[in-house]
This record gives sequence, C-alpha cells and structure tokens, in this order.
Amino acid sequence: MTLWRIRATVDDRPGYLSVLTASLALRGVNILSVQVHTTEHGAVDDFLVDAPDTIAEADLIAAVERGRGRECWVARSEARGLADQPTRVLGLATRLVHDPDATGEVLRALLGADEVTWRPASAVTRPGIDGTTMLLADPNGGSYTLRRVAPSYTPAEYARAQALLELGATSSRRAGEQVTVVLPDGAELVVRPAVADDLTAVVELHQACSARSRHRRYLGGAGQPTPARLRRLLEPARGLTLVAATTGSGGAAESVVAMANLLAEGDEAELALLVRDDWQRLGLGSTLLRRLTRQAESAGYAALVLHVQADNTPMVRMLRRLSRPTAVERDGNLLTITVPLPPEVPAAAESAG
Repeated sequence: MTLWRIRATVDDRPGYLSVLTASLALRGVNILSVQVHTTEHGAVDDFLVDAPDTIAEADLIAAVERGRGRECWVARSEARGLADQPTRVLGLATRLVHDPDATGEVLRALLGADEVTWRPASAVTRPGIDGTTMLLADPNGGSYTLRRVAPSYTPAEYARAQALLELGATSSRRAGEQVTVVLPDGAELVVRPAVADDLTAVVELHQACSARSRHRRYLGGAGQPTPARLRRLLEPARGLTLVAATTGSGGAAESVVAMANLLAEGDEAELALLVRDDWQRLGLGSTLLRRLTRQAESAGYAALVLHVQADNTPMVRMLRRLSRPTAVERDGNLLTITVPLPPEVPAAAESAG
C-alpha cells in the first residue's frame, strides 16, 4: 500500500462528500484522515489515503473526478503524514514557543511551502491568499510571503498560519519581557515592555520631567502629551515601547522613570527616549538605546532614525557610543540621524530544501 495526499473541491451540498469517498472506496482506497476547508467556491476536501500499489496518480485523479470532485491535486505522502493535523499544529506551536527564531521553518512545515520570505511591510500589499501565494502580517513588523507549486492555499490554512505568527510574536515578546538593570551607581531598575496599564505612571513621568526634557523628546513643544497619544505610544501598532521602573523595594510603589519608543514605518524604525531629569546621566538612556537597537536588528529593520535637537549633546554622545556608522542631516536646529543596521537573513528567508 502507498500513502497519498489528495485535495479536491466539491460542491458544498449534502451527500457530495460521500459520493467522493465512495468513488475512492471502489478503487480500494482507504481514507485515513480528512479535513474540510470551506471556501467561496465550495468545500475543499484534503485526504490522507492508503492506496493499493497498483494505483497510480492518474487513477486517483480519475476516481476523484468520477466522485464529482474538481481541481484535483495528488501527491505522494510520507509516514509522518499519519499524525493528525491538530497534533502537528500543536507540535509546531510548541517549537515556536521555545524558538521564536524558527518562525520561517515552522510556517514552511505547517503549509508545505516551497518558499518563505520575510520583508518590511508595504503599504500597498494586504495580507491574504492568492492561489498558491500567501501573504501574512508579522505582528513584530513586516510580512511573510509563502509560495508553493500546488495546491492553492485555503482560508483555513491562512487562519492557522496567522495564529501561529501571533503566538510566535507573543513568545518573542515575553522572552525578553523583563530584565533587571544595574546602573553604574548601583541603582537597580526593571526594564520591560510597556502595557496599557502603564498609562497613569507614564503620565506621572511626563509631569515629573522638566519642560526642557519634554521639548527634547517631542520637539514640537514642552507641553504634556494627551493621554490618547501616550496610549498609542505605549502599545504601538508596529514596534515596541520599553519602560524603566524602580523596583518598589521597602513597600514603595513602582515608579516609571524612563520610556523608550521604537516606532516602525516601512523598513525603518524611529527611536525616541524620555528619561526623568533626576535619572539622567546615569547610563539609563544608553541602556535603553542599546536594547531597542538590538530589538530593531532582530526584527529585520534596515535602519534606525532619530530626530534630535542639535544642542541635545547627551543624546548625540549616546549615539556616538554605539560605535556604528551614522548619516546626519541638519535642518536648522534639528538633526535627523540615521543608523544603518546590518542586514540579517531570518530563518524565514532561507530557501526551502
């Protein structure tokens, strides 16, 4: 006996699946598992079957067509195909939780893709499926494009893949979620990704900062940003915001003393810092800058962009300490500093073997 995968579309009407299975049974084909994918054009039935060695691919296609199936795709399968789909997906999800960098390999294994690539998000491309091409939004920024020769992707496969990406993004975020930072003067702070519940503490941070510090952060004035704007900064659609907080030892409440934003647009990410005045010049800004730089590199961005006042000497000095090439454009008192990031080849960009 030989294992085969068969995929075919049938009218989504009562009894049509039984007609197809009966046609296969007449040829001695044993159905081991079946998945039904609902689409606009009918029900796409995905079978794993065990067929007599005398039956060839053409015989299986003929049996499907006699059973009112159309758009038939047939391919040899391996013993690993005997694992049911929920078990396979759970196994791949477990791998992704333990190794978020394996996203590309997991997507390829899940969908049998011949090619998986990652690229920065484009404003003109939308996630979805188009025949044998699938475009997935990467929650960390950018998008994955999956291609295979056959068969065409289904909405159910798209939903599974996008759910795995969301899981991988959450795992990646939690992996580096919270660290304790010891500053040169011995002070300890917790650095972690911001959440919506940090709004009150971040409002208090801005109130505790001098007008000069707020002006250097926002450039357009020294006033207090609105809660709505701060809420968007805490949980950006693309990118990451970190907060640094005191540990609240001795029963004292935690206090946010700095906020760092990495806001992505296209293949670049804008970086900005706000450090409370009494915590400046202690190495905290440099710590946040390095962490977000590593985050931008791992996410695959091509460059960091910072808008800095020319007289903001501490910020310019911090950037120099990164020891990276920079390009500087000046417009009056405003410097636009671009820090190219070394290109990395994510696991997703490796060609399928």
